[in-house]
Amino acid sequence: MTDKKEPVSTDAPPSYEALSIPPEAQSQPQSQSQSSPQPGGPRRLRPPPPLDIPALNILRGRRVILASQSPRRRALLAQIGLTQVETIPSNFAENLPHTLSPWEYVSATATQKALSVYRTSIQDESKPEPALIIAADTIVVSAMGEILEKPRSEAHHIKMLQGLRDTGTHRVYTAVALIAPLASARDPGYALETGTEETIVKFDPEISDELLLAYVRTREGADKAGGYGIQGTGAILVEKIEGSFDNVVGLPLRLTLKLMEKVMMKADDDDHLGDEDLLAEEEEE
Repeated sequence: MTDKKEPVSTDAPPSYEALSIPPEAQSQPQSQSQSSPQPGGPRRLRPPPPLDIPALNILRGRRVILASQSPRRRALLAQIGLTQVETIPSNFAENLPHTLSPWEYVSATATQKALSVYRTSIQDESKPEPALIIAADTIVVSAMGEILEKPRSEAHHIKMLQGLRDTGTHRVYTAVALIAPLASARDPGYALETGTEETIVKFDPEISDELLLAYVRTREGADKAGGYGIQGTGAILVEKIEGSFDNVVGLPLRLTLKLMEKVMMKADDDDHLGDEDLLAEEEEE
């Protein structure tokens, strides 16, 4: 039997300055032809129906904006039924001082991302007012308390992963900020809810430098804080986690749903406006 060799790709991996983004089609719902079994072909399972909860039902058919270009966050939102999500990346500089605690740093960054996209979206008169804006920020914090950004080069990438391997556990924080316009349009015009999730991650201490180099050269982690993607090949680096897996991916869904319910309830403030006005008048008298 003659062994057949697969053709070797000569394409260079994407650079750290200009990384390619996976196709958005990965997070889009399957078409009818894709979800239906073909005669003589493999049987394809239909996706489960979307969650039937008030907060999500209110958003059906309305404009929902994700303040991020991350295909991972978009795919996570699709898991709970938000498949028609518009993406508008934030223009916030994300240059807050690292003297802030990790909790403060990630929460403030997510909030500023949400506010930036909210201001941009309401100025666009060609589109309806958004019903919800979802922003998130994820950081990796080393055992020494250093906030790790995206790797700047291959050498920096290898050093970053070696540090995570050699210092035991590290922590991943994702802050989520949700904004919904107030029905009453009272100042400031929107409701805001924020929350932060923490997950402890432990790399396998026996990972070799050769394996780290091989992973770095896949470029999978080049556009990610901490330099690895736990949902992909980067899973081979991780021995265990304590906490939410999707938090490490970039969007804790359980927290996001809780915040969604709170912010949508606050946004629907017309029914309570009259009672509040009466109370204010009584206090003045």
